[in-house]
Amino acid sequence: MLLLLLAVTAAAAVGAGPGKAVQFLAVGDWGGVPEPPFVTPREAATAAAMGRAAAERGADFVLALGDNFYYDGVRDEWDPRFQETFERAFAAPELRALPWFVLAGNHDHHGNVSAQLAYSRHSERWRFPHYYYSLRLHVPGTNATARLLVLDTVLLCGATDDFGVGATPRGPPDAAAAEAQLSWLQRRLAAARHDRYVLVAGHYPVWSVAEHGPTQCLLRLLRPLLRRHRVTAYLCGHDHNLQFLHEDGVGYVVSGAGNFMEASQTHRAAVPPGAARFFYGAPESPGGFAHLRLDADHPTVRCRERY
Repeated sequence: MLLLLLAVTAAAAVGAGPGKAVQFLAVGDWGGVPEPPFVTPREAATAAAMGRAAAERGADFVLALGDNFYYDGVRDEWDPRFQETFERAFAAPELRALPWFVLAGNHDHHGNVSAQLAYSRHSERWRFPHYYYSLRLHVPGTNATARLLVLDTVLLCGATDDFGVGATPRGPPDAAAAEAQLSWLQRRLAAARHDRYVLVAGHYPVWSVAEHGPTQCLLRLLRPLLRRHRVTAYLCGHDHNLQFLHEDGVGYVVSGAGNFMEASQTHRAAVPPGAARFFYGAPESPGGFAHLRLDADHPTVRCRERY
């Protein structure tokens, strides 16, 4: 079971310190704005807090959960937004030393996602090898392994308006490509049965109490697979807040507070009774992210407003 240790104030987090574990930061919807200065105060505050968390708690990588560049992605692999909204914004030494594993959100698909893949050739830390991909992680000092399966939920379910209340994806742009991705995921989940932890990441939420709420496409296609294969957790963004939900042994982490913050819980009645364990979306908040730790005994997620 995924344990939740809440730390949404400046208070020190509880739990084990750095040691034999895989640790990473997960942040979504962090992509600034298209006009100068290209970085919002909340993105800057989140970046600073992530640097402190990496230094004090430890991190092996960052998982970027989509909507990397508001509002219309990037034009090409030389787009200055890579420098303005990513390289210069997340400039703490502790963050510059980490690889960033990236997936695309709906705003990225408004632009050129292939350019974001190509930018991997220009930056040592930007790792975006394919629209969907798999990572195998080793827990240091143990025989335990973890599998991280990164999805493109826009290609799977279709595009939507990130700012439309209750807006839902309109269906995949290429049904054959969506089916190919789903088949790939089924094979990877079956092959991961010997991994100690299995994590799946995408942009759209499966469960969410907030403005966009549950994604019907993912409830239909993805939720049965997560339950059948006893996946440890599904991580996402899209809704601009911090949430933790739990259903049938699967943890659902929403970490979409990197650039905007929204307090609405419009869809609280749309999630299973008792599933919603934590929500934070205070509009005065400086932003937030999640810190995950996978050790030999159990996984832990900390949702942070600041550190």
